[in-house]
Amino acid sequence: MATSLTTGRPWRVILLFTVPLMIGNVVQQMYHVADTIVVGRLLGVDALAAVGATGGLLFLLLGFAWGLTSGFAIPTAQAFGARDYAAVRRSVATGAILSGITSVMLTAGAPFLSEPALILLQTPPELLADATQFTVISFLGAGALMFFNFLSAVIRAIGDSRTPLIFLVVSCVLNVILVIAAVAWLGFGVAGAALATVIAQAVSVLLCLEFVRRRIPELHLHRDDWRITRADVTEHLRLGLPMGFQASIIAIGALIVQVRLNSLGAEAVAAYTAASRVDGLAVALLQSMSLAVSMYVAQNYGAGRPDRIRRGVVQALYIAVGGAVVLGVLMVALGGPLVRVFVGDAAPDVVSMAVSMLIINGVSYTALSVLFVTRGALQGLGSTVIPTVTGIVELFARAGAAIVLGGIMGFVGVAWSNPLAWVCAAVILVPAYLRAHRRLATMPSAPMEVTPTTPIALVGPVDGSMNVEAIVTQPVRLPQTSSRVRRALRPRRPERTRVRDR
Repeated sequence: MATSLTTGRPWRVILLFTVPLMIGNVVQQMYHVADTIVVGRLLGVDALAAVGATGGLLFLLLGFAWGLTSGFAIPTAQAFGARDYAAVRRSVATGAILSGITSVMLTAGAPFLSEPALILLQTPPELLADATQFTVISFLGAGALMFFNFLSAVIRAIGDSRTPLIFLVVSCVLNVILVIAAVAWLGFGVAGAALATVIAQAVSVLLCLEFVRRRIPELHLHRDDWRITRADVTEHLRLGLPMGFQASIIAIGALIVQVRLNSLGAEAVAAYTAASRVDGLAVALLQSMSLAVSMYVAQNYGAGRPDRIRRGVVQALYIAVGGAVVLGVLMVALGGPLVRVFVGDAAPDVVSMAVSMLIINGVSYTALSVLFVTRGALQGLGSTVIPTVTGIVELFARAGAAIVLGGIMGFVGVAWSNPLAWVCAAVILVPAYLRAHRRLATMPSAPMEVTPTTPIALVGPVDGSMNVEAIVTQPVRLPQTSSRVRRALRPRRPERTRVRDR
């Protein structure tokens, strides 16, 4: 259901919005975890390394698609915060058209680039065939990934982070079943793992569309909504392209890391793949805060509430840093057992390398949490330059560390590439947000209006529990809206009955 993020205590609103995102991101990581466990246990270390060798290339293009659709949802969130529902529908139509064009381009061109790109990345010859199959099938299903991300972003933009989670859980369960069936029962190998993921994502798209049709009238598009203007396209591309390029820039750094790993051999690739799957679960939890802050800031910016933005971002930083410390401790303490889930005890060198990477990342999660919150806040404000610049900085930091430290320290040097990239990006993002924070302090907040009667539950302790004692009505403050909406919110006066004297 559509939910406004412009009222309520900021930390509570952000946290409640974040929790479904966290669960959803963890569930989405389970796509990759399921593939890795099934492939690693049933097909062996080489097959696991082949799937891992595709990570950088897939992230380069599919990460671009994810960033693009996330950017398309920011104008939707801003329009929803301003209660301009015609602009909400027009934003959705614009994003859908642009997402469709991008999907066609990815599906038509990317599969032909798969094998040449993998060869260019110096993929070990024994891994090339399986890696090519996995990549081609993943790119052929790019449209399913693109539209699931877009529809999920739009639903979250109107304040509903729970529904995409439900669909993602259903899709993940289906994915696990299909991976086991395709690899263990039908013998399709790594190609079956990729196909299972594509089918599961396509099901998610259908579920999102049916939910919008049944439950979200604010997103029901009319014929006039599809008549988008050049200004609509320009605004969506202004926000979407930098976020897409930012993801691609980061992916280029990941590709350089992949080249360095490939030069270290199949065991190094397998170790990095296993560690990345475990690390991805922790990073997904922290990344959820970035998306939640972005949507929160966008809605409140549209509603003219800079005061709420300032409070919310500071409170989000406290929550994110606290979570990062807990995740870091868990990663350091439980890294070994978690890695063995993927590769078992038959490859002790792989386990040892993977654990060292998890320790390095775990002690660096605090910097990552600050990066995510400040970047999400700037993106919610519509800023594109600084987030893009930090993506370029991450590229050079990650690539430089992988090349230089990888040549000196081997796998451990490569493992330091991600934390160094996080720190370098945070050094730029924090001052940039502080400047925006000060600017927000000078902006006037939109005047507020009061609704006449809103139900409020009064609760009290009964034998140590909480019990609803009564329901009363009390005025609550809402952001000021347009005169048309204000008139609609006012209670109607009772009709007068005229009595004529006879």
